[in-house]
Amino acid sequence: MAHQRVHTGERPFTCSDCGRGFTCSSQLKIHQRVHTGERPFTCSDCGRGFTCSSQLKIHQRVHTGERPFTCSVCGKGFTTSSNLIAHQRVHTGQRPFTCSDCGKGFTTSSTLMAHQRVHTGGRPFTCSDCGKGFTCSSQLKIHQRVHTGERPFTCSDCGRGFTYSSQLKIHQRVHTGERPFTCSVCGKGFTQSSNLIAHQRVHTGGRPFTCSDCGKGFTCSFQLKIHQRVHTGERPFTCSDCGKGFTCSSQLKIHQRVHTGERPFTCSDCGKGFTRSSHLQSHQRVHTGERPFTCSVCGKGFTRSSILIVHQRVHTGERPFTCSDCGKGFTRSSDLMAHQRVHTGERPFTCSDCGKGFTCSSQLKIHQRVHTGERPFTCSDCGKGFTCSFQLKIHQRVHTGARPFTCSDCGKGFTCSSQLKIHQRVHTGERPFTCSDCGKGFTRSSHLQSHQRVHTGERPFTCSVCGKGFTRSSTLIAHQRVHTG
Repeated sequence: MAHQRVHTGERPFTCSDCGRGFTCSSQLKIHQRVHTGERPFTCSDCGRGFTCSSQLKIHQRVHTGERPFTCSVCGKGFTTSSNLIAHQRVHTGQRPFTCSDCGKGFTTSSTLMAHQRVHTGGRPFTCSDCGKGFTCSSQLKIHQRVHTGERPFTCSDCGRGFTYSSQLKIHQRVHTGERPFTCSVCGKGFTQSSNLIAHQRVHTGGRPFTCSDCGKGFTCSFQLKIHQRVHTGERPFTCSDCGKGFTCSSQLKIHQRVHTGERPFTCSDCGKGFTRSSHLQSHQRVHTGERPFTCSVCGKGFTRSSILIVHQRVHTGERPFTCSDCGKGFTRSSDLMAHQRVHTGERPFTCSDCGKGFTCSSQLKIHQRVHTGERPFTCSDCGKGFTCSFQLKIHQRVHTGARPFTCSDCGKGFTCSSQLKIHQRVHTGERPFTCSDCGKGFTRSSHLQSHQRVHTGERPFTCSVCGKGFTRSSTLIAHQRVHTG
């Protein structure tokens, strides 16, 4: 009689709490426990309670490892027949539960129900800690681990914990080297399908995620999310050592190596360490001589694309980084940052030997060679050494005769632009360096410095033979000829 109701649709036993109907009284009795909270069937292993004995029986298979329902195609086992039926649809391709809004098919009704909330906006499962809503209870359960810190899925190789099993599965491929998702265009392998999908857009040019502020496109949504922080100014990842904020966790992780001194990426040729793999990759081109990024205007090659972009501004004249104080433009943001210290007077890079301050670290590095005597840049013609490469470049023009900087007034040539600039003051009459004592003007700062010794009486250049002092080194050299004849 109860069975015939399956065919007739009759459900004579109705729940007084929610109005749901059942074909037999035993089903109604079990259902009512949902409202009363009664769970009379308890697991002897973990103490978990269930509303009916069949649920307890299925649950106990978690402890025993029993999986009595086996897939005939792949041999995978399941604790319930319903899970096996849903799994078999992976092989048959059957998706009997279809969304009436978008036509998408699903293997189980629960998956369809969760999906339909995408259209309705329903998020009935809410986190009690932060109020965030979810479309299904399993998502809420996983999310709550953010608050509890629980990471129940642990890697047996390195001990790293994960909030859900799929993350662990993907992570384990780091150890096995498995990359099951392969690009059909270039053959590159990936540990997860989402990375492959994002990569394939490199070939197709697709950038489906667009910034509403500036229109810039991205290959995946998380890149867009990180980018949008450029506009909002949000920097949610903060360094516990110095308080500096970052737009994404990977940037913070790399930054923290500044404090720890960690350089996990090491060059196999020279042993030099780097804080990130991309820097190692660029460095290795020093050894291989590879310069894969070539300027289309002059043919010059570069080891990194970022250096090429900066170089191309030499041809275009573009100077996108402008000083708000004086309007001077720069090809790189780092150059602008160093320049702004001219206005602020800030000199954060200090020499440990003499205490002299510098606006950028590269200037300090060059200066320190004054103390160490290091001159790593040597002229191949005369063997003379220099503390920095641009000094060598200027010096080599002595041998080649090149004078690329020419005065437009008299045609005189110079080996460097600073010499030309000083020379042009002969024509303009400009004397920008003025003595605060007598008001006399000079074309260069070194001349003013020598002149000021007239007022101070300072004579820092002393003859080692007779002890006589001079205000300039050139005067001392001329004097020493009295002794040498």
